[in-house]
Amino acid sequence: MRVVAVLLFLTALIPAQRERPLNVVFLLADDLGWMDLGCYGSSFYETPHLDALAASGMRFTQAYAACPVCSPTRASIMAGKYPARMKTTDYFGGRRKARLLPARYIDRLPLEETTLAEAFKDAGYRTAFMGKWHLGPEGFWPEDQGFDVNVGGWRAGHPNAGYFAPWKNPRLEDSKKGTYLTDRITDEAERFLEDSKDGPFMLYVGYYLVHTPLQARQEVVAKYRERKKQRSGASGPVWGKERERKVRLVQDHAVYAAMVEHLDTSVGRIVSKLKALGKADNTAIVFMSDNGGLSTSEGHPTSNLPLRAGKGWVYEGGIREPMIIAWPGRTRAGSTCDIPVISTDFYPTLLEMAGLPPRPRQHVDGVSMVSLLEGEERLAERDLYWHYPHYGNQGGAPSGAVRVGDHKLIEWYETGDVELYDLASDRGEGTNLAQRMPERARELRGRLQRWRRRVGAEMPSPNPGFKQR
Repeated sequence: MRVVAVLLFLTALIPAQRERPLNVVFLLADDLGWMDLGCYGSSFYETPHLDALAASGMRFTQAYAACPVCSPTRASIMAGKYPARMKTTDYFGGRRKARLLPARYIDRLPLEETTLAEAFKDAGYRTAFMGKWHLGPEGFWPEDQGFDVNVGGWRAGHPNAGYFAPWKNPRLEDSKKGTYLTDRITDEAERFLEDSKDGPFMLYVGYYLVHTPLQARQEVVAKYRERKKQRSGASGPVWGKERERKVRLVQDHAVYAAMVEHLDTSVGRIVSKLKALGKADNTAIVFMSDNGGLSTSEGHPTSNLPLRAGKGWVYEGGIREPMIIAWPGRTRAGSTCDIPVISTDFYPTLLEMAGLPPRPRQHVDGVSMVSLLEGEERLAERDLYWHYPHYGNQGGAPSGAVRVGDHKLIEWYETGDVELYDLASDRGEGTNLAQRMPERARELRGRLQRWRRRVGAEMPSPNPGFKQR
Protein backbone atom coordinates (compact mmCIF):
# COMPACT_ATOMS: atom_id res chain seq x y z
CA MET A 1 0.00 0.00 0.00
CA ARG A 2 2.88 2.34 0.80
CA VAL A 3 4.32 1.84 -2.71
CA VAL A 4 0.92 2.55 -4.25
CA ALA A 5 0.57 5.72 -2.19
CA VAL A 6 3.98 6.97 -3.33
CA LEU A 7 3.12 6.27 -6.97
CA LEU A 8 -0.15 8.14 -6.64
CA PHE A 9 1.67 11.08 -5.07
CA LEU A 10 4.25 11.21 -7.85
CA THR A 11 1.56 10.91 -10.52
CA ALA A 12 -0.28 13.86 -9.01
CA LEU A 13 2.96 15.85 -8.78
CA ILE A 14 3.86 15.61 -12.48
CA PRO A 15 1.00 17.82 -13.77
CA ALA A 16 1.70 20.33 -11.01
CA GLN A 17 5.33 20.52 -12.10
CA ARG A 18 4.28 21.01 -15.71
CA GLU A 19 1.95 23.83 -14.68
CA ARG A 20 4.74 25.82 -13.06
CA PRO A 21 5.36 28.99 -15.12
CA LEU A 22 8.55 28.81 -17.12
CA ASN A 23 11.12 31.42 -16.15
CA VAL A 24 13.17 33.05 -18.91
CA VAL A 25 16.73 34.41 -18.87
CA PHE A 26 17.75 36.15 -22.09
CA LEU A 27 21.46 36.94 -22.48
CA LEU A 28 22.49 39.18 -25.38
CA ALA A 29 26.15 39.85 -26.11
CA ASP A 30 27.29 42.94 -28.01
CA ASP A 31 29.50 42.53 -31.11
CA LEU A 32 30.35 38.89 -30.34
CA GLY A 33 31.30 37.06 -33.51
CA TRP A 34 30.05 33.69 -34.75
CA MET A 35 33.47 32.11 -34.16
CA ASP A 36 34.15 33.68 -30.76
CA LEU A 37 33.12 30.72 -28.58
CA GLY A 38 34.92 27.45 -28.06
CA CYS A 39 31.79 25.51 -28.98
CA TYR A 40 31.75 27.36 -32.33
CA GLY A 41 35.38 26.65 -33.09
CA SER A 42 37.56 29.24 -31.37
CA SER A 43 40.83 27.84 -30.08
CA PHE A 44 42.13 31.12 -28.67
CA TYR A 45 39.25 32.36 -26.52
CA GLU A 46 38.20 30.39 -23.43
CA THR A 47 34.44 30.03 -22.93
CA PRO A 48 33.86 26.99 -20.69
CA HIS A 49 30.56 28.24 -19.25
CA LEU A 50 28.99 29.04 -22.61
CA ASP A 51 30.31 25.75 -23.97
CA ALA A 52 28.61 24.01 -21.04
CA LEU A 53 25.38 25.90 -21.76
CA ALA A 54 25.51 24.65 -25.35
CA ALA A 55 26.14 21.13 -24.07
CA SER A 56 22.99 21.41 -21.94
CA GLY A 57 20.76 22.64 -24.76
CA MET A 58 20.68 23.42 -28.49
CA ARG A 59 23.37 25.22 -30.46
CA PHE A 60 22.24 26.92 -33.67
CA THR A 61 24.70 27.03 -36.56
CA GLN A 62 22.75 29.36 -38.88
CA ALA A 63 21.20 31.92 -36.54
CA TYR A 64 21.00 35.49 -37.79
CA ALA A 65 20.70 38.99 -36.39
CA ALA A 66 18.12 41.09 -38.24
CA CYS A 67 20.75 43.78 -38.89
CA PRO A 68 24.57 44.01 -38.98
CA VAL A 69 24.55 46.69 -36.26
CA CYS A 70 23.16 46.77 -32.74
CA SER A 71 20.06 48.92 -32.15
CA PRO A 72 18.01 47.50 -35.05
CA THR A 73 18.63 43.91 -33.94
CA ARG A 74 17.78 44.75 -30.34
CA ALA A 75 14.54 46.34 -31.52
CA SER A 76 13.74 43.25 -33.60
CA ILE A 77 14.04 41.06 -30.49
CA MET A 78 11.91 43.37 -28.37
CA ALA A 79 9.15 43.84 -30.95
CA GLY A 80 9.30 40.73 -33.15
CA LYS A 81 9.50 42.79 -36.33
CA TYR A 82 12.09 43.50 -39.01
CA PRO A 83 13.86 46.83 -38.46
CA ALA A 84 12.78 47.95 -41.96
CA ARG A 85 9.13 47.60 -40.95
CA MET A 86 9.67 49.74 -37.82
CA LYS A 87 11.99 52.24 -39.55
CA THR A 88 14.70 51.44 -36.97
CA THR A 89 17.40 50.50 -39.48
CA ASP A 90 20.61 52.00 -38.06
CA TYR A 91 22.33 52.08 -34.70
CA PHE A 92 20.66 54.90 -32.82
CA GLY A 93 22.92 57.89 -33.35
CA GLY A 94 24.35 56.95 -36.75
CA ARG A 95 24.25 59.58 -39.51
CA ARG A 96 27.10 58.87 -41.93
CA LYS A 97 26.83 59.87 -45.57
CA ALA A 98 28.90 59.50 -48.77
CA ARG A 99 27.68 58.95 -52.33
CA LEU A 100 24.21 58.45 -50.91
CA LEU A 101 22.33 60.20 -48.15
CA PRO A 102 21.33 57.52 -45.63
CA ALA A 103 17.68 56.52 -45.38
CA ARG A 104 15.54 58.22 -42.77
CA TYR A 105 15.11 56.18 -39.63
CA ILE A 106 13.53 56.37 -36.17
CA ASP A 107 16.09 56.52 -33.36
CA ARG A 108 13.91 54.89 -30.66
CA LEU A 109 11.82 51.79 -30.13
CA PRO A 110 8.27 53.14 -30.58
CA LEU A 111 6.15 53.00 -27.43
CA GLU A 112 3.28 51.76 -29.60
CA GLU A 113 5.03 48.40 -29.93
CA THR A 114 4.02 45.80 -27.35
CA THR A 115 7.44 44.60 -26.30
CA LEU A 116 8.42 41.11 -25.29
CA ALA A 117 8.80 42.40 -21.74
CA GLU A 118 5.29 43.85 -21.77
CA ALA A 119 3.88 40.53 -22.95
CA PHE A 120 5.53 38.72 -20.02
CA LYS A 121 4.59 41.44 -17.56
CA ASP A 122 0.94 41.19 -18.66
CA ALA A 123 1.12 37.48 -17.80
CA GLY A 124 2.22 38.20 -14.23
CA TYR A 125 5.99 37.88 -14.66
CA ARG A 126 8.43 40.09 -12.80
CA THR A 127 10.67 41.60 -15.46
CA ALA A 128 14.17 43.08 -15.30
CA PHE A 129 16.64 44.59 -17.72
CA MET A 130 20.36 44.79 -17.01
CA GLY A 131 23.10 46.42 -19.10
CA LYS A 132 23.02 47.91 -22.58
CA TRP A 133 19.68 49.19 -23.91
CA HIS A 134 20.48 51.67 -26.75
CA LEU A 135 16.86 51.85 -27.92
CA GLY A 136 16.13 55.53 -27.53
CA PRO A 137 16.38 58.64 -25.34
CA GLU A 138 14.86 59.09 -21.89
CA GLY A 139 11.18 58.20 -22.00
CA PHE A 140 11.99 55.16 -24.13
CA TRP A 141 14.18 53.31 -21.62
CA PRO A 142 13.49 49.82 -20.22
CA GLU A 143 11.20 51.07 -17.47
CA ASP A 144 9.03 52.62 -20.20
CA GLN A 145 8.94 49.40 -22.24
CA GLY A 146 7.70 46.78 -19.79
CA PHE A 147 10.57 46.20 -17.39
CA ASP A 148 9.93 46.46 -13.64
CA VAL A 149 13.66 46.81 -12.94
CA ASN A 150 16.27 48.67 -14.99
CA VAL A 151 19.94 48.53 -14.07
CA GLY A 152 22.21 50.36 -16.51
CA GLY A 153 19.91 50.63 -19.51
CA TRP A 154 19.84 54.06 -21.15
CA ARG A 155 20.51 55.72 -24.51
CA ALA A 156 24.25 54.92 -24.75
CA GLY A 157 25.46 52.10 -26.95
CA HIS A 158 28.72 51.50 -25.10
CA PRO A 159 30.28 52.38 -21.73
CA ASN A 160 30.95 56.08 -22.33
CA ALA A 161 33.39 56.27 -19.41
CA GLY A 162 34.85 52.81 -19.92
CA TYR A 163 34.36 49.44 -18.23
CA PHE A 164 35.93 50.43 -14.91
CA ALA A 165 34.00 52.52 -12.35
CA PRO A 166 33.05 55.32 -12.24
CA TRP A 167 30.78 54.64 -15.25
CA LYS A 168 28.75 57.89 -15.30
CA ASN A 169 25.58 55.98 -16.13
CA PRO A 170 22.31 57.60 -14.95
CA ARG A 171 20.70 54.19 -14.45
CA LEU A 172 23.59 52.61 -12.57
CA GLU A 173 24.96 53.89 -9.28
CA ASP A 174 28.76 53.89 -9.30
CA SER A 175 30.65 51.20 -7.39
CA LYS A 176 34.09 51.49 -5.86
CA LYS A 177 36.60 52.89 -8.32
CA GLY A 178 38.03 50.17 -10.52
CA THR A 179 35.03 47.81 -10.30
CA TYR A 180 34.48 46.07 -13.66
CA LEU A 181 31.13 46.92 -15.23
CA THR A 182 30.15 43.35 -16.10
CA ASP A 183 30.84 42.19 -12.55
CA ARG A 184 28.46 44.84 -11.23
CA ILE A 185 25.75 44.02 -13.77
CA THR A 186 26.02 40.35 -12.85
CA ASP A 187 25.81 41.19 -9.13
CA GLU A 188 22.54 42.96 -9.87
CA ALA A 189 21.27 40.07 -11.99
CA GLU A 190 21.95 37.65 -9.13
CA ARG A 191 20.14 39.96 -6.72
CA PHE A 192 17.11 40.10 -9.02
CA LEU A 193 17.02 36.30 -9.27
CA GLU A 194 17.18 36.03 -5.49
CA ASP A 195 14.38 38.56 -5.05
CA SER A 196 12.23 36.83 -7.70
CA LYS A 197 12.57 33.23 -6.60
CA ASP A 198 8.96 32.97 -5.40
CA GLY A 199 7.30 33.90 -8.68
CA PRO A 200 7.80 33.75 -12.46
CA PHE A 201 10.46 36.07 -13.83
CA MET A 202 11.88 37.25 -17.11
CA LEU A 203 15.46 38.54 -16.86
CA TYR A 204 17.07 40.20 -19.88
CA VAL A 205 20.80 40.95 -19.65
CA GLY A 206 22.07 43.12 -22.49
CA TYR A 207 25.82 42.83 -22.05
CA TYR A 208 28.00 45.78 -22.99
CA LEU A 209 30.71 43.20 -23.67
CA VAL A 210 32.45 42.82 -26.04
CA HIS A 211 31.86 46.29 -27.49
CA THR A 212 34.64 48.86 -27.47
CA PRO A 213 36.41 50.36 -25.59
CA LEU A 214 38.72 47.37 -25.42
CA GLN A 215 39.30 47.04 -21.67
CA ALA A 216 39.66 44.06 -19.35
CA ARG A 217 41.29 43.05 -16.09
CA GLN A 218 45.05 43.01 -16.49
CA GLU A 219 45.60 39.57 -14.96
CA VAL A 220 43.28 38.04 -17.57
CA VAL A 221 44.85 40.04 -20.39
CA ALA A 222 48.29 38.78 -19.30
CA LYS A 223 47.15 35.18 -19.68
CA TYR A 224 46.20 35.73 -23.31
CA ARG A 225 49.31 37.73 -24.10
CA GLU A 226 51.31 34.73 -22.97
CA ARG A 227 49.14 32.45 -25.08
CA LYS A 228 49.74 34.65 -28.10
CA LYS A 229 53.51 34.47 -27.55
CA GLN A 230 53.34 30.68 -27.44
CA ARG A 231 51.48 30.66 -30.75
CA SER A 232 53.75 33.16 -32.47
CA GLY A 233 54.51 32.05 -36.01
CA ALA A 234 52.02 29.19 -35.91
CA SER A 235 49.20 31.00 -37.70
CA GLY A 236 48.83 32.45 -41.17
CA PRO A 237 48.62 36.11 -42.17
CA VAL A 238 46.99 38.41 -39.63
CA TRP A 239 45.43 40.83 -42.12
CA GLY A 240 43.37 40.66 -45.27
CA LYS A 241 41.30 43.24 -47.15
CA GLU A 242 37.55 43.87 -47.40
CA ARG A 243 37.03 46.57 -50.01
CA GLU A 244 38.92 49.58 -48.61
CA ARG A 245 39.24 48.16 -45.08
CA LYS A 246 41.78 45.79 -43.63
CA VAL A 247 40.17 42.81 -41.96
CA ARG A 248 41.59 40.66 -39.18
CA LEU A 249 42.14 37.01 -40.17
CA VAL A 250 43.44 35.61 -36.87
CA GLN A 251 42.02 35.48 -33.35
CA ASP A 252 44.91 36.60 -31.16
CA HIS A 253 43.89 39.94 -29.59
CA ALA A 254 44.67 39.50 -25.89
CA VAL A 255 42.44 42.27 -24.52
CA TYR A 256 39.46 41.13 -26.59
CA ALA A 257 40.05 37.55 -25.49
CA ALA A 258 39.97 38.67 -21.86
CA MET A 259 36.68 40.49 -22.51
CA VAL A 260 35.23 37.30 -23.98
CA GLU A 261 36.32 35.47 -20.84
CA HIS A 262 34.67 38.11 -18.62
CA LEU A 263 31.46 37.59 -20.59
CA ASP A 264 31.69 33.84 -20.20
CA THR A 265 32.34 34.11 -16.47
CA SER A 266 29.23 36.24 -16.06
CA VAL A 267 27.09 33.66 -17.85
CA GLY A 268 28.54 30.99 -15.58
CA ARG A 269 27.61 33.01 -12.49
CA ILE A 270 24.01 33.42 -13.63
CA VAL A 271 23.66 29.71 -14.38
CA SER A 272 25.16 28.86 -10.99
CA LYS A 273 22.75 31.23 -9.24
CA LEU A 274 19.78 29.56 -10.90
CA LYS A 275 21.05 26.19 -9.69
CA ALA A 276 21.60 27.47 -6.15
CA LEU A 277 18.03 28.81 -6.06
CA GLY A 278 16.60 25.54 -7.35
CA LYS A 279 15.35 27.28 -10.51
CA ALA A 280 17.59 25.71 -13.14
CA ASP A 281 15.12 22.97 -14.11
CA ASN A 282 12.33 25.49 -14.71
CA THR A 283 14.24 28.29 -16.45
CA ALA A 284 14.93 28.59 -20.17
CA ILE A 285 18.19 30.35 -21.02
CA VAL A 286 18.77 32.05 -24.36
CA PHE A 287 22.14 33.38 -25.51
CA MET A 288 22.86 35.35 -28.68
CA SER A 289 24.83 38.30 -30.09
CA ASP A 290 23.34 41.41 -31.71
CA ASN A 291 25.61 41.51 -34.78
CA GLY A 292 28.83 40.03 -36.08
CA GLY A 293 32.29 40.42 -34.62
CA LEU A 294 34.23 43.65 -35.10
CA SER A 295 36.88 42.75 -37.67
CA THR A 296 37.22 45.73 -40.04
CA SER A 297 37.42 48.76 -37.74
CA GLU A 298 37.87 50.18 -34.24
CA GLY A 299 40.84 48.06 -33.27
CA HIS A 300 39.86 45.11 -35.48
CA PRO A 301 39.83 42.90 -32.36
CA THR A 302 38.46 39.60 -33.73
CA SER A 303 38.27 37.42 -36.81
CA ASN A 304 35.06 35.85 -38.11
CA LEU A 305 36.73 33.41 -40.50
CA PRO A 306 35.55 31.30 -42.23
CA LEU A 307 32.79 33.91 -42.57
CA ARG A 308 33.38 37.05 -44.59
CA ALA A 309 33.74 40.57 -43.12
CA GLY A 310 32.03 41.44 -39.82
CA LYS A 311 29.98 44.02 -37.98
CA GLY A 312 28.44 46.63 -40.29
CA TRP A 313 28.38 44.36 -43.37
CA VAL A 314 25.56 42.16 -44.71
CA TYR A 315 28.07 39.42 -45.47
CA GLU A 316 27.75 36.42 -43.15
CA GLY A 317 30.41 37.73 -40.78
CA GLY A 318 28.18 40.70 -40.00
CA ILE A 319 24.88 38.91 -39.42
CA ARG A 320 25.44 35.23 -38.52
CA GLU A 321 25.56 34.82 -34.74
CA PRO A 322 26.37 32.33 -32.01
CA MET A 323 23.03 31.28 -30.51
CA ILE A 324 22.21 28.80 -27.76
CA ILE A 325 18.88 27.88 -26.18
CA ALA A 326 18.72 25.61 -23.12
CA TRP A 327 15.16 24.54 -22.29
CA PRO A 328 15.30 21.91 -19.53
CA GLY A 329 13.16 18.88 -20.14
CA ARG A 330 12.24 19.90 -23.68
CA THR A 331 15.47 20.44 -25.62
CA ARG A 332 17.86 17.53 -26.00
CA ALA A 333 21.19 18.26 -24.34
CA GLY A 334 24.06 18.73 -26.77
CA SER A 335 21.79 19.04 -29.81
CA THR A 336 22.57 21.15 -32.87
CA CYS A 337 20.21 22.92 -35.27
CA ASP A 338 21.28 23.81 -38.82
CA ILE A 339 17.98 25.45 -39.83
CA PRO A 340 18.26 29.20 -40.57
CA VAL A 341 16.54 31.32 -37.90
CA ILE A 342 16.57 35.05 -37.17
CA SER A 343 16.24 37.40 -34.19
CA THR A 344 12.58 38.24 -34.96
CA ASP A 345 11.80 34.61 -34.09
CA PHE A 346 12.44 35.05 -30.37
CA TYR A 347 9.15 36.82 -29.66
CA PRO A 348 6.76 34.03 -30.78
CA THR A 349 9.16 31.36 -29.55
CA LEU A 350 9.43 32.58 -25.97
CA LEU A 351 5.69 33.16 -25.69
CA GLU A 352 4.96 29.62 -26.86
CA MET A 353 7.64 28.16 -24.59
CA ALA A 354 6.03 29.90 -21.61
CA GLY A 355 2.51 28.88 -22.65
CA LEU A 356 1.46 32.49 -23.20
CA PRO A 357 -0.97 33.58 -25.92
CA PRO A 358 0.56 34.74 -29.21
CA ARG A 359 0.71 38.40 -30.16
CA PRO A 360 0.06 38.19 -33.91
CA ARG A 361 0.08 41.98 -34.33
CA GLN A 362 3.65 42.00 -32.99
CA HIS A 363 5.59 39.03 -34.25
CA VAL A 364 4.59 39.48 -37.88
CA ASP A 365 8.14 38.78 -39.08
CA GLY A 366 9.06 35.87 -36.83
CA VAL A 367 8.06 32.24 -36.43
CA SER A 368 8.20 30.01 -33.39
CA MET A 369 11.27 27.81 -33.05
CA VAL A 370 9.59 25.50 -30.52
CA SER A 371 9.34 22.62 -33.02
CA LEU A 372 13.09 22.88 -33.63
CA LEU A 373 13.79 22.93 -29.92
CA GLU A 374 11.71 19.79 -29.52
CA GLY A 375 13.67 17.91 -32.16
CA GLU A 376 12.03 18.65 -35.51
CA GLU A 377 14.55 19.18 -38.29
CA ARG A 378 12.68 21.63 -40.49
CA LEU A 379 10.56 24.78 -40.46
CA ALA A 380 8.11 25.90 -43.09
CA GLU A 381 10.03 27.40 -46.00
CA ARG A 382 10.49 31.15 -45.84
CA ASP A 383 12.82 33.85 -47.03
CA LEU A 384 15.02 35.86 -44.65
CA TYR A 385 15.67 39.57 -45.31
CA TRP A 386 18.08 42.33 -44.34
CA HIS A 387 17.91 46.04 -45.10
CA TYR A 388 20.78 48.32 -44.09
CA PRO A 389 20.42 51.60 -46.05
CA HIS A 390 23.30 53.28 -44.20
CA TYR A 391 27.07 53.65 -44.09
CA GLY A 392 28.49 51.83 -41.09
CA ASN A 393 31.55 52.81 -39.09
CA GLN A 394 33.09 49.51 -40.17
CA GLY A 395 33.22 50.14 -43.94
CA GLY A 396 29.96 48.63 -45.10
CA ALA A 397 27.81 50.60 -47.56
CA PRO A 398 24.01 50.83 -48.03
CA SER A 399 22.80 47.38 -48.98
CA GLY A 400 20.17 44.71 -48.60
CA ALA A 401 20.14 40.95 -48.71
CA VAL A 402 17.77 38.01 -49.01
CA ARG A 403 18.34 34.34 -48.23
CA VAL A 404 16.19 31.82 -50.11
CA GLY A 405 17.12 28.25 -49.29
CA ASP A 406 20.91 28.08 -49.51
CA HIS A 407 21.15 31.01 -51.93
CA LYS A 408 21.84 34.51 -50.66
CA LEU A 409 21.71 37.65 -52.76
CA ILE A 410 23.22 41.00 -51.77
CA GLU A 411 22.18 44.24 -53.49
CA TRP A 412 24.41 47.31 -53.17
CA TYR A 413 22.30 50.45 -53.24
CA GLU A 414 25.04 52.81 -54.46
CA THR A 415 25.51 50.99 -57.76
CA GLY A 416 22.70 48.46 -58.06
CA ASP A 417 25.29 45.67 -58.29
CA VAL A 418 24.28 42.27 -56.96
CA GLU A 419 26.20 39.31 -55.58
CA LEU A 420 24.82 35.77 -55.36
CA TYR A 421 26.26 33.04 -53.13
CA ASP A 422 25.52 29.40 -52.40
CA LEU A 423 25.98 29.23 -48.64
CA ALA A 424 25.81 25.42 -48.58
CA SER A 425 29.14 25.18 -50.41
CA ASP A 426 30.51 28.70 -49.90
CA ARG A 427 29.71 30.09 -46.46
CA GLY A 428 32.71 32.41 -46.83
CA GLU A 429 30.99 34.10 -49.80
CA GLY A 430 34.04 33.92 -52.00
CA THR A 431 32.42 32.98 -55.34
CA ASN A 432 29.87 35.40 -56.78
CA LEU A 433 27.43 33.38 -58.91
CA ALA A 434 25.41 36.33 -60.24
CA GLN A 435 26.90 36.14 -63.74
CA ARG A 436 26.77 32.35 -63.83
CA MET A 437 23.17 32.17 -62.61
CA PRO A 438 21.50 35.36 -63.91
CA GLU A 439 17.94 34.01 -63.71
CA ARG A 440 18.34 33.04 -60.06
CA ALA A 441 19.89 36.42 -59.31
CA ARG A 442 16.95 38.23 -60.95
CA GLU A 443 14.47 36.09 -59.04
CA LEU A 444 16.05 36.80 -55.66
CA ARG A 445 16.49 40.49 -56.40
CA GLY A 446 12.82 40.67 -57.30
CA ARG A 447 11.89 39.02 -54.00
CA LEU A 448 14.05 41.49 -52.08
CA GLN A 449 12.55 44.50 -53.85
CA ARG A 450 8.97 43.27 -53.38
CA TRP A 451 9.65 42.69 -49.68
CA ARG A 452 10.98 46.23 -49.29
CA ARG A 453 7.76 47.56 -50.79
CA ARG A 454 5.61 45.35 -48.53
CA VAL A 455 7.23 46.56 -45.32
CA GLY A 456 7.56 50.19 -46.44
CA ALA A 457 11.35 50.20 -46.25
CA GLU A 458 13.01 53.62 -46.43
CA MET A 459 15.72 53.93 -49.09
CA PRO A 460 18.83 56.12 -49.31
CA SER A 461 18.88 58.97 -51.83
CA PRO A 462 21.58 60.61 -53.99
CA ASN A 463 23.83 63.03 -52.15
CA PRO A 464 24.10 66.25 -54.22
CA GLY A 465 27.09 67.37 -52.17
CA PHE A 466 29.16 64.24 -52.76
CA LYS A 467 32.50 64.73 -54.54
CA GLN A 468 34.32 61.68 -55.90
CA ARG A 469 37.88 61.48 -54.59
